[in-house]
Amino acid sequence: MKERRVPMRLCVGCQQMRPKKELLRVVRTPENKVEVDRTGKKPGRGVYICPVRECLEKAVQGKRLQKALEVDLPPEIIRELEDRLIEI
Repeated sequence: MKERRVPMRLCVGCQQMRPKKELLRVVRTPENKVEVDRTGKKPGRGVYICPVRECLEKAVQGKRLQKALEVDLPPEIIRELEDRLIEI
């Protein structure tokens, strides 16, 4: 039996490759709306971030989410990401 390859994605906060399933996805839809993608399958430009406060802070302070999505980030998206963080 073949082993399945685990899809890896880069966290915009810590800049480390992690398994896709461990990360949160933020997507800019074709209508230029920014959303947290709970399914990981929404169409549009997606970026990934670890569900850790440190990574979110780095990404927001360095404007990495905005740069990657090429659009300003609404405050409610940052709040939604904060609500989904796992405290370590």
